[in-house]
Amino acid sequence: MYYKLIRQPADGLNVRGTLYRTEHRYSGSTGQYKEYLHPVCPTLENADYLIPPLVYKVAVTQSRKFKRLLPAVEQVPGRTGIRIHRGTKPEHSKGCILVSSADEQCLTARWLAEQAGHEETRLEICNYTNLNTNRL
Repeated sequence: MYYKLIRQPADGLNVRGTLYRTEHRYSGSTGQYKEYLHPVCPTLENADYLIPPLVYKVAVTQSRKFKRLLPAVEQVPGRTGIRIHRGTKPEHSKGCILVSSADEQCLTARWLAEQAGHEETRLEICNYTNLNTNRL
């Protein structure tokens, strides 16, 4: 069964993609980031620090911690500094969305190009069970 909660974003924001959480385990939650229902990359999150399933604005900014440009997930309730960055284990994150190194570069470049074109980007995060990949 599929469910989602959506917070209405500011006017003029386009949904760039959706992160579908596909499996939840004790240490982490795996998922799939899709744009217009086409798979882009797998994701991983720390199960203790999951981001609530809502719609968020994404902006590419310089990370002080990682010393490079990274997508930042903005307005996460009660938290700051949430990024999309590379990592292979849930322990590599305290709330950030982890992707592979190549996917991090790809997403950063895509969203940076949108940002340079004065477009704003939204990321929708959804939880669901009974994954049927043929329907998504």
